[in-house]
Amino acid sequence: MAKAKTAGRGGKKSTPNLRVLFTCVGRRVELLEAFRAAALRLRCGIEIHGADATRLSPAIHHVDKKHIVPSIASGRYIDALLRIVRTRKIDVLIPLIDSELAILSESADRFAELGCRALISAESVIRICGDKLGTHEMLVGAGIDTPKTWRWSDVLKRKRHRFPYFMKPNAGSAAVGNYIIRNVDELTTLGRLVRDPIVQEFVDGVEHTLDVYTGFDGKPRCVVPRRRIEVRSGEVSKAVVVKDPAIMAVGRRVVETLADCQGVVTVQCMVTADGRIRVIEINARFGGGAPLAIRAGADFPKWILAELLGSKPKINSTGFRDKMVMLRYDQSVFIPNGAKLFGD
Repeated sequence: MAKAKTAGRGGKKSTPNLRVLFTCVGRRVELLEAFRAAALRLRCGIEIHGADATRLSPAIHHVDKKHIVPSIASGRYIDALLRIVRTRKIDVLIPLIDSELAILSESADRFAELGCRALISAESVIRICGDKLGTHEMLVGAGIDTPKTWRWSDVLKRKRHRFPYFMKPNAGSAAVGNYIIRNVDELTTLGRLVRDPIVQEFVDGVEHTLDVYTGFDGKPRCVVPRRRIEVRSGEVSKAVVVKDPAIMAVGRRVVETLADCQGVVTVQCMVTADGRIRVIEINARFGGGAPLAIRAGADFPKWILAELLGSKPKINSTGFRDKMVMLRYDQSVFIPNGAKLFGD
């Protein structure tokens, strides 16, 4: 936890600085800037650190301190982050991609020993969210509407099918390896290309992503549904906020069932023409489209920073603006003499 600076003139203490480390920053420039803006509103100093495996990450050039670290699979990733936390006196670590969540959750106590909060859900939550069959079983057990889901090998043995199906990797993310399956040939061929494939009942509806704020105690205090209008490379590029009480209630129920969440959790669901809300996936991290919810008034960064500073943020669970639209576009980072980034 950041400590207040020494007293200045008049005996008043200045607002403490917070050092925030974002891991696997990638393209998350909007999210970093949202935290900067939140610190300004709180009149709090902030130093943003970013870690990534490559200097070609656009967001790494928008942080105050950049850190190039080994890949997640290298076996040296956690030790590299611990060194950053120790030497830079990081107050909070915020992970941004699925593939790092398991090892970060396992190491949360090691970060805590250095005075750093890892804003990450419990290992049990990460395990469920990272296993789509496990997610399905959890949702069914809780009585939450979700598409029927099977192992690919079991579906392949069937003599009769009800196409279309939806195929995806059991531990996938960013829509990589996701396919609509329309016949037996596609079922057979694509199933051999996808790593550990599962098959779901195809749901015809409109996809929504729910940003659920749980803070540091796992209690869902705000749920912002975003209807997906357009997706590019697995991440939303156009979306609109939909303040629908029924959808919001589903998001709260999912997080309450998981029980040990922290930070922002994204819940994906399909809303059918007859109004069924069917949960298809859960990601225990900031979603790529979270800036829309933040801009609509669900000030996740401000609430997180306020909690770190020891105050209880005032959260109006329905205080965000309905029907706000996000239309994303490309923006470039230009680096003079940047050839050295390639090793030239």
